[in-house]
Amino acid sequence: MKSLLQSKGCLPALILLAALALVATYVASTYNSILRAEQAVERQWAQVENAYQSRMDKTKNLLAIVEKAADFEQETLNQVIEARAKATSVQVDANNLTADNIQAFQDAQEQFGASLSRLLVTLERYPELKATDAYRDFQTQYEGMENRISTERNRFNQEVEKFNNNIVVFPKSTIASLFGITKKEYFKSVEGAEVAPDIKNM
Repeated sequence: MKSLLQSKGCLPALILLAALALVATYVASTYNSILRAEQAVERQWAQVENAYQSRMDKTKNLLAIVEKAADFEQETLNQVIEARAKATSVQVDANNLTADNIQAFQDAQEQFGASLSRLLVTLERYPELKATDAYRDFQTQYEGMENRISTERNRFNQEVEKFNNNIVVFPKSTIASLFGITKKEYFKSVEGAEVAPDIKNM
């Protein structure tokens, strides 16, 4: 009889332990799912950077042939070279995707894109440069590069949306707050960015 009473006395403690174990399991599972969503954002940010880097690399070949042209407008060329250098220097750590950091990255890339567009317009006055293999190769690839940039940015925003949705609903929001996890920032759309520039009509 005494043993039965003792076992009944342990029952509330066992129930409490079981409840705590369930809560701990849920918290761990939710935390892990948030981390997986965060890693998806970081992986996609790397794809955004790769798309922009590809444009940088291919532009380098174009700039090399333009630099050899003695009569080319030096100011236009210098603007592109400077903008490219600045855009290359602005790097954002995937673990620190703040609004300010993303904006700085985007501003540098947009400045480079604008100066590159001006260069391509200027090239219209230099048929001998347009006739080079490097220019024709760049012309062939340009629209695809811009489309890839737009696609990767959109995918990044989709991953950010999934992540943010994952941490704003209760009780996940409480768990996220417990671990100091906050919402991610989006890549803001630039007017006309969804349309790749038509280099053939420049």
